[in-house]
Amino acid sequence: MSDAAAHKPNHPYHLVNPSPWPLVGSIAGGVFFMGMVLYMHGKVSFPVGVLPGLALILITMFGWWRDVVREAEIDKAHTPVVQIGLRYGMALFIASEVMFFVAFFWAFFDSSLFPKEAIGGVWPPQGVAVLDPLQIPLLNTLILLLSGCTVTWSHHALREGDRKSFIQGLALTIVLGIIFTGFQAYEYVHAPFAFKDGIYSSTFYMATGFHGFHVLVGTLFLIVCLIRGLKGHFTPDHHFGFEAAAWYWHFVDVVWLFLFACVYIWGSGPGPYHG
Repeated sequence: MSDAAAHKPNHPYHLVNPSPWPLVGSIAGGVFFMGMVLYMHGKVSFPVGVLPGLALILITMFGWWRDVVREAEIDKAHTPVVQIGLRYGMALFIASEVMFFVAFFWAFFDSSLFPKEAIGGVWPPQGVAVLDPLQIPLLNTLILLLSGCTVTWSHHALREGDRKSFIQGLALTIVLGIIFTGFQAYEYVHAPFAFKDGIYSSTFYMATGFHGFHVLVGTLFLIVCLIRGLKGHFTPDHHFGFEAAAWYWHFVDVVWLFLFACVYIWGSGPGPYHG
């Protein structure tokens, strides 16, 4: 028996090689959050407190994604059985993200359904001028809904073997994600309240801010998929990397619909202090 035959796996599973990225990622997360705490308490400057951890996180993302891409495209390790496991993993990750946002919605509803005397017993609190949900928030809703259509178009085109439409739909989704982020930043800059102005602003910025962060992550995810697509990666029956990105993007869409309905429309009035 040859050496190649002796080392050929006799099962469809993928035994992952030892990787430094889980350890490096854990250290990166710890450094980043410690830096954020120190920065928000005024102990260090932004470059000193935040940038080192952020750089480590980006290095981890690049290295880990590179290794996974190699496993899929070069080692051909992502067999149908392995892809099932990857799908379960992505589904569980999205479920954990759902619970993450449930915590923010819980804080918002606790404050809005049972307003305390300290804020006048009403919601929105006294003196708070809220944002008009039918301006930028509505526009951003339409943008995200359209991006959900374009990423679905791209996915369907890939499954049908139409690479041109796959690339076009994916690129358009990325552009829409960037436009959404731009409008969100514009809204924050011109908002009539700051993060520390009370419970309304705190719950508003935590919920919408973390959603904006997820849009950024999803946009990066799709950009990686676009680069891979331009390199010839993904086939109609082997494209879980893109499929996971599409799942994540749809999750971001759904969370925004809840934010728009609950925080922007219902939570902003009408009431005696509706701005």
